[in-house]
Amino acid sequence: MPLNRRNFLGRTAATGAGVALVGSVGAGSAEARESVAGRSGGRGRHYALTVMGTTDLHGNVFNWDYFTDAEFDDKAHNDVGLAKISTLVNGVRKEKGRRNTLLIDAGDTIQGTQLSYYYARVDPITKAHGPVHPMARAMNAIGYDAAALGNHEFNYGIPVLRKFEEQCDFPLLGANALDAKTLRPAFPPYVIKRVRAPFGRDVRVAILGLTNPGIAIWDKANVQGKMVFPGLEEQAAKWVPKLRSMGADVVIVAAHAGSSGTSSYGDQLPYVENSAALVAEQVPGIDAILVGHAHVEIPEYRVVNKESGKEVVLSEPLKWGQRLTLFDFDLVWEKGCWRVAGVAAKVLNSNTVAEDRRITGLLRGEHRKVVAYVNQVIGTSSAAMSAAEAAYKDTPVIDFINHVQAETVRTALAGTEFAGLPVLSQASCFSRTAGVPAGKVTIREVAGLYPFENTLEARVLTGAQVREYLEFSARYYVRTAAGAVVDPAKLTNAENIPDFNYDVVSGLSYEIDIAKAPGARIAKLTFDGKPLDDAARFVLAVNNYRASGGGNFPHVARAKQVWANSEEIRNTIISWVRAQGAIDVGRFASVDWKLTRDGAPVF
Repeated sequence: MPLNRRNFLGRTAATGAGVALVGSVGAGSAEARESVAGRSGGRGRHYALTVMGTTDLHGNVFNWDYFTDAEFDDKAHNDVGLAKISTLVNGVRKEKGRRNTLLIDAGDTIQGTQLSYYYARVDPITKAHGPVHPMARAMNAIGYDAAALGNHEFNYGIPVLRKFEEQCDFPLLGANALDAKTLRPAFPPYVIKRVRAPFGRDVRVAILGLTNPGIAIWDKANVQGKMVFPGLEEQAAKWVPKLRSMGADVVIVAAHAGSSGTSSYGDQLPYVENSAALVAEQVPGIDAILVGHAHVEIPEYRVVNKESGKEVVLSEPLKWGQRLTLFDFDLVWEKGCWRVAGVAAKVLNSNTVAEDRRITGLLRGEHRKVVAYVNQVIGTSSAAMSAAEAAYKDTPVIDFINHVQAETVRTALAGTEFAGLPVLSQASCFSRTAGVPAGKVTIREVAGLYPFENTLEARVLTGAQVREYLEFSARYYVRTAAGAVVDPAKLTNAENIPDFNYDVVSGLSYEIDIAKAPGARIAKLTFDGKPLDDAARFVLAVNNYRASGGGNFPHVARAKQVWANSEEIRNTIISWVRAQGAIDVGRFASVDWKLTRDGAPVF
């Protein structure tokens, strides 16, 4: 489907693709004006400006977990949601003077909860006279000034993203999201906000949005031939000097990229995935970077720019509305211009405040609709299944996902030339708190097994390639000598590999020897009771994230695709339960892999 660039081009016709939406923010309260005007230091007069930031909201408005149908809670007693963020924002605006503040976001907004899923798929915002997306309604009400695009903005396809963009009262920024044909920005690259200071001229605050190059891999089906995503560093180097030449006094980057300098996709792209710190280090002229994507809490991180020698302040406010970043700028008016004299950053915890009733009241109807939807009973289960130990034991809950995926692929390939090939399946432990009870089963319980919007594909691999795939996956375990004490809490996530990048492959039997070094851990690998034939061919039922190169697993991204489906795997599983009416755990639950040390089982 061709890009709908009407709205963007309509705004930019006068000056081309690099134009920004320019807003004006008036002077603050008398008390705020007095407080900033009264400060002095050096030769100039000082003005305090605060820029607040969120990131990776992932469809969270309420402090609610739609998968457990209860108030959100975790081990750290974090809270989530824009309703909590709104209370924090209101407090900062009251303290600082509303007009001495700005509010921005660093992306991943419209995917992640059943609330966001419902308005993308069940009652989609794209239908004629459709609803307004809850995230747009909440962010508009709170008063966001700009938001960068995240990679998950593209999960539901470009039409949903364009409709969401249309519904927002603030720009969605993506300087490195380019039209594939023209190589011009497909979204506004930046916005310049004018803040009226109590003296001197208006402060011109430029916000540059950068998104993740990995979109080209992770959402290939939605963006290939439509958009391209060059590196953050090169695009920042292009736009920051332009912003300065346009008179920007302050330059802030909202970057949907972590700060570690690493990439989950290896060398598949020439652009670094988590490049926020590299942008700070390599591109002069940036004052602060709001970091996203990595889901970590970084109150303040200072990086020295190699060219200018100046410090750039970075901050990442965790995820889901759990934190709010505050960048406090000290601006000095001297010689007829504004200069950034200093920047400090910190984060506020949303569990310290109550939800803003204005936001919860605004979306109470949408919330109730989604709660009713996820609590629909769709079948029964013969036994309870839990993911609590799925990261280190062969559990029925992962077997269930693989069973449905393999069965779906076999049905799809019936009558084709690939029908005779054995079907294997991969699945990950996406949530250790997920589970299905014995007895009645609801949508939310099944949906909780697969929280991501992945779709299903079928790729052909050889036995040798499957072996290498399993070896790569087994890096996930911390090397543990035979006889050493095993603590399950410390056994997994070696090299910071997340749970979703460890795959269990069904249809085979194998052991993982965690006493051995990564690359030499897979033992007793068999198919149909016999040692795996390296030359044999198999069909692997695999999610599109993995098939597109997510996690940088070997072979699969280049393997022959023999089938693909546009339906989310989560919905495939829900539909399977509806059709079957019952989950017979005995049909698929078996122990086909286990952890060992020198041949002895760990558990």
